[in-house]
Amino acid sequence: MTAIPSFTGDANPYGGGDPYADYRTADFPFTQYADLADRRLGAGVIAANDEFFAQRENLLVPEPAEFDPEHFGHKGKIMDGWETRRRRGASAEHPWPTAEDHDWALVRLGAPGVIRGIVVDTAHFRGNYPQAVSVEGTCVPGSPSPEELLGDDVKWTTLVPRTAVGGHAANGFAVAAEQCFTHLRVNQHPDGGIARLRVHGEAVPDPAWLRALGTFDVVALENGGRAEDASNLFYSPASNTIQPGRSRKMDDGWETRRRRDQGHDWIRYRLAAQAQVRALEIDTAYLKGNSAGWASVSVKDGEDGDWQEILPRTRLQPDTNHRFVLPAPAVGTHARVDIFPDGGISRLRLFGSLTPEGTSRLAARHQELGG
Repeated sequence: MTAIPSFTGDANPYGGGDPYADYRTADFPFTQYADLADRRLGAGVIAANDEFFAQRENLLVPEPAEFDPEHFGHKGKIMDGWETRRRRGASAEHPWPTAEDHDWALVRLGAPGVIRGIVVDTAHFRGNYPQAVSVEGTCVPGSPSPEELLGDDVKWTTLVPRTAVGGHAANGFAVAAEQCFTHLRVNQHPDGGIARLRVHGEAVPDPAWLRALGTFDVVALENGGRAEDASNLFYSPASNTIQPGRSRKMDDGWETRRRRDQGHDWIRYRLAAQAQVRALEIDTAYLKGNSAGWASVSVKDGEDGDWQEILPRTRLQPDTNHRFVLPAPAVGTHARVDIFPDGGISRLRLFGSLTPEGTSRLAARHQELGG
């Protein structure tokens, strides 16, 4: 684990104007990976020992935390995050919390996976953020209850050891544990507030589930697909295109800046494993004046394979789901969508099934990661 970088200490008291003007953050290298704690994937904060001032569910709200200096309720200042009450010691002689005192929240990841980095965001918590945080992970199949997760038989792995953090800052931590996790336990020492939690990593699907499905979306994030790279991420991340469900607003897709040259934009994906692709969808939902004009799709088999075009450059309509059945199955481990000249798409779906080789490799990786 490495803090990248360390934002320890207080932020200045809010003095009016833009509340984010003195917010401390950085470009964390692991944010290229999707957020496994995304509510769209089914993530949730399933329990917390205390949420007196602000509800635990705020941790996973996708938008940045908001701050209203005039917003107070019956319990005090209302913050857009998870905030616990102030801890106290056992007596007048010892009024301070002990070194072991802490608050915790249990987070169910939307997709089990390997975690590459965690962001503990204390935006707007300037004098009420925790002194330190720690994060643990576990892998428990099925749908365990909070009581089951807190049982003595559940093994937790430390992902972020107890580390001092700063207020009004994005505190980033790289994670090196090469194993699959389904749940996290987020601890704040001894108390305080956290605005947002982001858990970046790679989804690890259950091979038995995919085998039972037979035909499925082999590029979907929840099935182990990944957006590896893109030509432009100006307005929104490429990983939006492989999120579950249809887009519900314009920024829930992928949109590039306006080109002023003769080039084009693209996204490159890694599939769940080697697969036969038989049909595909390109959706431009909610992209009405800014959808891509044309698109093509290609696949390749292996890192060094040659790209094979499976959908030639095809005209797209705004705010429309386009469906295509391929004349013959295309085998590949990677896919690429090219859009011309710029604009965006909201979703890409590649329907097919794993090859015997893909099934074998996925099962081996799942077992290796302890999934």
